[in-house]
Amino acid sequence: MSSNQHSSGKETKTHYDQDKHDKDHSSSSSLSFAKEVSEDPKPIAGKDIELGPLHDYNDIVSHHSQGDRLSRIESSPVLSRQLTRKMMNMPELAEAAYDEDVALAWGDKRAFPPPLPNKDAYCVTFTGPNDPYNPRNYSTSKKFLYCFTAGYSALYVSLGSAYFSQGNEEVMNKFHVGQTVAALATSLYVFGFALGPIIYGPLSELYGRKPIMVVSSFGYTVFLFAVATAKDLQTIMLCRFFAGFIGSGPFPLAPAIMVDLLDDRPRSVAVNVFVGTIFVGPMLAPILGGFTTKNSALGWRWNSYFSALVGCLALILNVFCLKETHHPLILAKRAEYLRRKTGNWGIFAPQEELRLSLKEIARNNLLRPLQLLFLEPIVFLVSLYNAFMYAMLYSFLTVIPLIFGGRYGWSQGVAELPYISMMLGVAFAGLCIILYEKNYNHKLDTTGKKWTPESRLPPIMVGGFVFVIGIFWLGWTGDYPNHVHWIVPVIGEFFVGVGLILIFLPTLNYLIDCYVHVPASILAANTFMRASFGAAFPLFDTQMFTNLTIKWAATLVGCLAALMIPVPFLFYRYGAYVRSKSKFALK
Repeated sequence: MSSNQHSSGKETKTHYDQDKHDKDHSSSSSLSFAKEVSEDPKPIAGKDIELGPLHDYNDIVSHHSQGDRLSRIESSPVLSRQLTRKMMNMPELAEAAYDEDVALAWGDKRAFPPPLPNKDAYCVTFTGPNDPYNPRNYSTSKKFLYCFTAGYSALYVSLGSAYFSQGNEEVMNKFHVGQTVAALATSLYVFGFALGPIIYGPLSELYGRKPIMVVSSFGYTVFLFAVATAKDLQTIMLCRFFAGFIGSGPFPLAPAIMVDLLDDRPRSVAVNVFVGTIFVGPMLAPILGGFTTKNSALGWRWNSYFSALVGCLALILNVFCLKETHHPLILAKRAEYLRRKTGNWGIFAPQEELRLSLKEIARNNLLRPLQLLFLEPIVFLVSLYNAFMYAMLYSFLTVIPLIFGGRYGWSQGVAELPYISMMLGVAFAGLCIILYEKNYNHKLDTTGKKWTPESRLPPIMVGGFVFVIGIFWLGWTGDYPNHVHWIVPVIGEFFVGVGLILIFLPTLNYLIDCYVHVPASILAANTFMRASFGAAFPLFDTQMFTNLTIKWAATLVGCLAALMIPVPFLFYRYGAYVRSKSKFALK
């Protein structure tokens, strides 16, 4: 290497080190997210930041808002940039980029230009608590429309998971396969839920919610029409998997959209409704699918036709009604608009500070859900409990017809009606959670204390015991049709539904509260584990409840559920300490 090249390379590294020093100094001089937001009562900058002609539009103002933690962070250039770097792994990417770059000279004996002014003055953030561009300030009607679209999208996907299973007997007869192979159509669909969110969650945090929702609903609809018209079993299995894989976008994105739109308290109610759709879908589908299959004019193929038609409505809503809600993307569009209007190329949004290649996206973002799942104790244990409950939801696709069709002799369609009891339990438990949180919030307002994520856990503590009681009740009364009236196991189903939702719903809210800045990734991690369990259980639960008998299989399930009961008690006591040691939690 020539001396000039060596000098140039040294000069390049000097500027890199200086830039790195400036960033480190800025990072060290600013307080942590929680401390700066919660303890410093003064604005971060006491005056509006002038950007030349920018005052003709919206001056960028840096100050604390009156919103929740995330809103306060996004109103500060310093904190907003720090949060975006954390979400996108920017420090690691910058180091890796420098290590891979070849040192290039600025020019032959040409000095480097003077450093740019402080970047924070040019950073676009939300201007405060009343910024109309912040999705949390949208009108109530617009918020309702977006939340309805997201929730309906989750409903049609969960409905499609169990709709097809009611035609398993006809599929077995037509293609001459056994029960396990026929059940594979449901398992492959649910297993697609496990893989899809791993990709969709992080991508939505880079490219926005709407594109993923549109692609997801379109792919779901196309592949279910393919299932309905398939001529061989291989096509059915492949298309069922891809319908679940591509269609799973609403599972991590629907709650993420609700986080974008709503503050902590109203978001809790919205997520309650969302979780209800996840559970109501697999409970309602067997009733609809049973009567559809039994109808000689329709048959098993119409289970897929109806699911696809429901998906068409979701596609229309996602294309024409849903708008982008992801805050960093909205700020990036705002920065682009301001650059065009002012001619000031220095204006930027935190999301624009680093452009990622596909390799970097895969290495640093697509792996994030798995990192969260296996490196965060809270995420792993809570998701494990959550996944077991979700698996039981799909096991009941076998258990309920086995009890009321096999033991009590009811016909198809009628044998699935006891799911209504479980749905009533789900609705009752959801109402109890809403009332609990309303009462708890009132106490906080009275005492002046702060809401903590661990405040979500008491309903889970109760739900663990209720579910165990319900599963023993259902199993031990449903196995004696000659001695026990059918209403008794139906009542047991009610308590199973209560326990399911008391466990499932608060666990999702707890995870969102702990990792509110990456909701799509955290829900992708949770969905991966619970869908893996949900896909596996239908492959063996028929044999388990047949060979062990209903009562002893229910005993096994009840004992496993009892082992999970200590989880919420553990995090209620030590959750705050575990979060304080976390690399990912927003402290």
